Amino acid sequence: MLRDINLGYAALLAIPGLFVSLFLIRAIKKFFYDLRVKKAGGIHAPAPFNNNPIKGIKFILGSAEAQSKNQMLAHLNKNIDDYATIACPNCIEMNITGGQRQFITREPEHVKAVLTGKFADYGKGPQFHELWSPFLGDSIFTTDNKQWSDSRGLIRPMFAKNRISDLETFERRTQVMLGLFPPAGEVFDVMAFFYRLTIDITTEFLMGEGIGSLENPRGEFVEAFEEVQKIQTYLTIAGPLHRFYSRTSYNRGIKKIDDFILPFVRKALALPQDELQKLSRSERSFTFLHSLALFTRDPKVIRDQIIAVLLAGRDTTAATLSWTFYELSHYPEIYAKLRAEVLATLGENGTPTYDDLKNMKYLRNTVNETLRLYPAVPFNIRCALADTTLPTGGGPNGDLPLTVLKDDFIIYSTLALQRRKDLYPPVSEKFADPNVFSPERWENWHPKAWTYVPFNGGPRICIGQNFALAEVSYVVARMVQKYERMEYVGDWAAQEYKTEIVGCPEKGVRVRFFEPGSKAQ
Repeated sequence: MLRDINLGYAALLAIPGLFVSLFLIRAIKKFFYDLRVKKAGGIHAPAPFNNNPIKGIKFILGSAEAQSKNQMLAHLNKNIDDYATIACPNCIEMNITGGQRQFITREPEHVKAVLTGKFADYGKGPQFHELWSPFLGDSIFTTDNKQWSDSRGLIRPMFAKNRISDLETFERRTQVMLGLFPPAGEVFDVMAFFYRLTIDITTEFLMGEGIGSLENPRGEFVEAFEEVQKIQTYLTIAGPLHRFYSRTSYNRGIKKIDDFILPFVRKALALPQDELQKLSRSERSFTFLHSLALFTRDPKVIRDQIIAVLLAGRDTTAATLSWTFYELSHYPEIYAKLRAEVLATLGENGTPTYDDLKNMKYLRNTVNETLRLYPAVPFNIRCALADTTLPTGGGPNGDLPLTVLKDDFIIYSTLALQRRKDLYPPVSEKFADPNVFSPERWENWHPKAWTYVPFNGGPRICIGQNFALAEVSYVVARMVQKYERMEYVGDWAAQEYKTEIVGCPEKGVRVRFFEPGSKAQ
């Protein structure tokens, strides 16, 4: 017993020594890192935590808490507002480990540099790939250089205009969804239907057959897909602390995802090459899965690309639809104006064509306004692949480039950027407050370059943006065509922005729809 006490006492004595050692190691790493920064230019952004790792760790823990409370936008803006300077008002940096900085920015010129101006200098990087590869593998979202280029080349043909403009799948699955809505006047969460709709459309588009989520709402794959995304977000926020996060639920979810996807992959790989070649000549029968199987016989390559496009196709579109109807429910005059345009174009029963969707300007403005306030991917990250710079924010006047070293991270928020009031014209009769949903603003205004980037930009611009816009527009048109009006049920202003990989309404979108002639209950 005495021996156990002595061992316990020795362990307690070792803890302070361990912390001292860690701080000493960090100090040494930071000393040599700072020499590299000085040699490369030596120009910093405001750095509130660089000399105090305890504050840096508190920032990470505060970020995790903000994430759990759906307050990431407020958390990011508060830290930038508190610590930024007049010369660099929209970017701060931190160095928690001593050997790597994280720049947090909402500056359009920084986003432009990362995505296009200095595209070759920025990518996903090895650390991001290591962290995300269990989920997204070696897909378009986790790779750089030739591997990324090859992945994009594989995906691009599936989003050609002739494939996007074939709206038959949109129509069929949207009608199934509308048929499952409760009777007019009854309360339900329309967001849940949107997520089921978009996964059905996306799986059918990718693999030739949908999973029938509308008809069978709860399945192990969908639950695992959502759980893995949630944990992946926390792992990313945790930064260097991610190694202390339990992966048990995460790994279990990955296995369920693979158990669902891999049988489709094996089925495609079982097809002879001549059969795949024959299918490739049929636009309707040839799927993304067939295209991948024609290119490679490696099941992991196919699995990775399918999961990546599935993530992009399902969640971003469902979230955008959810936010669109959340806002429309609060502004009956906007809903009425949108419905009038749809009826003028389609009548009460007409089926939208691709040209119809493009030509309905108020519909397009409504979707653009939703994406302005609620970009589908609210936070994004890039890694410096070489010593480089960010173009503004340095020096006493903010006109010098910030020094960025290889392996530094740039965390940029399209959500924070697109909500910066100083990037918009003054409020007037023709231009509503930027925080207010107003499709009318798009009639006489166009955002300045790189202040509206819901699909990113440059070589990595979302390859499926036209598909996503067509799908959102189609569903919105069909719904406002059918329903004369709608009402939100509950406290509309109490809604929260849930920021995981994709940002969606935390409380769902509980509404009532009313067909022409129906009365409120």
